[in-house]
Amino acid sequence: MEREPDSRGWTIASGFGPEADWYRNLQAHPKTVVQVGSRHHAVTAHFPAPEAGADIMARYGRRHPRTARRLCAFMGLPADGSEAGLREAGRAIPFVRLETAIEPRSV
Repeated sequence: MEREPDSRGWTIASGFGPEADWYRNLQAHPKTVVQVGSRHHAVTAHFPAPEAGADIMARYGRRHPRTARRLCAFMGLPADGSEAGLREAGRAIPFVRLETAIEPRSV
C-alpha cells in the first residue's frame, strides 16, 4: 500500500482479513525478517488503528483509484471509489506497518 522512499518501512494490507495466517503470525511474533526482491530486512510489525487505516486507504485510493476499487470489491467492501467509501473500507481492512532500522542486506 505504501513504501517509504528510504526503504525503511512498508505498509501492507491483509486482503483476506485479520484471520490470514501471515497476519496472525505477525501479531504473535512482530519481530521477523521479510524478503523484498533479493534483500532481507529485519522488521517490527505495527498494527495501525482503524482511523489510521482510513487515512492509508484514502491516500492509496488517490494514487491508485482502480486498484483501490478492486481491492474493496474483492473484500466485499464499498467499492464506489469515493473518499468516504475508501475511508470506510480503510477502517475495515487490517493493515500492517513493517518498520526496519537497519540497512537491507543482499542475499
